[in-house]
Amino acid sequence: MSYAFRTLLRKVGSGPHTSQDLTREEAAAATRMMLLQEATPAQIGAFMIAHRIKRPTGTELAGMLDAYDELAPRLQSIGDRPVLILNAPYDGRDRTLPLSLVTALLLVAAGQPVIQHGGGIMPTKEGVPLAALWAGLGVDWMTLSLAQVQGVLETTGIGFVYMPGHFPLGQALVEYRDQIGKRPPFATLELMWSPYAGSGHVVVGFVHPPTEGMARSAFALRGTAVYTTVKGLEGSCDLPRERTAIIGLGATGLGAGVPALGAGVPAGEIERLHLHPYDYGMGGKNVPLASPAAAVEDMLEVLQGKPCELRESVLWNAGFYLWRCGKAGEMHEAIALAAHLLDQGAAWQALVRLRQATSTPCPV
Repeated sequence: MSYAFRTLLRKVGSGPHTSQDLTREEAAAATRMMLLQEATPAQIGAFMIAHRIKRPTGTELAGMLDAYDELAPRLQSIGDRPVLILNAPYDGRDRTLPLSLVTALLLVAAGQPVIQHGGGIMPTKEGVPLAALWAGLGVDWMTLSLAQVQGVLETTGIGFVYMPGHFPLGQALVEYRDQIGKRPPFATLELMWSPYAGSGHVVVGFVHPPTEGMARSAFALRGTAVYTTVKGLEGSCDLPRERTAIIGLGATGLGAGVPALGAGVPAGEIERLHLHPYDYGMGGKNVPLASPAAAVEDMLEVLQGKPCELRESVLWNAGFYLWRCGKAGEMHEAIALAAHLLDQGAAWQALVRLRQATSTPCPV
């Protein structure tokens, strides 16, 4: 048993009246001891459920991210231009069709690099993970080493960090999620983690407003330069079409190639943006997720320029990110650019290049 960990556990697990928040350093230490299995299984499970009940703070999440910086894998810099980190809940989707795969291909076709990360089927939701949908498109991230993913990122502009293969320390904690039957604070941490050592533009999807507040606080403490928050579909960074998209633009220090959206916003604050899809002719229903196979078929139709309901959702989502990354001056122009990239086959060619790079990666 770790007596040092027990001390931290007692702070967060003492109940609603006497529990205490951890300092940033204590949260980093607790995360480190869990990842390294220095704490016992009983201690780890108890901490996860106690921390969930207490609710993590931005300061604690900053410390947890510090520990991830120390122990988790990261892709290395591919240049000064910020890479867009499109985060998504690791426990997948079960209601709406994910848009971020086609969005990533459109962004790369426009010259904007993208990194995603995730795992396999994850409790407690056990939805369809992004890695499985990528495999359906002919891109198998699950068999590549981290060094091979680095090569693919440098060649194609897209990378994917797959936790079971690239982050075994994190994967070892997955079984606790199933055993406690609830998402632990690690699930919140994953929404704001950047597995990239270079300049990154982090996108955080959320459902509940407190999650956005915790992310803002953690980013301010860590000096995260540029970030975007999105009240997205199922907690992802996919913009909805049935309601107003609630977005936060944060920029505590702008990097090369990032538009001056959010510039001058004080640390920990955001510039609030409400995007009404009907103002851009993009209103409609969010496309349901019928099955993984049907989702892949729909995505392939969009990439091949065929008209379908998913195309409108993709144009709305990709248009926002093209605009946010400075590829167009206005949303109308960004949506038109997304349509042009689809119609000219640029996104499809990005997928073809990605298939080739992942099927014959450089041996490492």
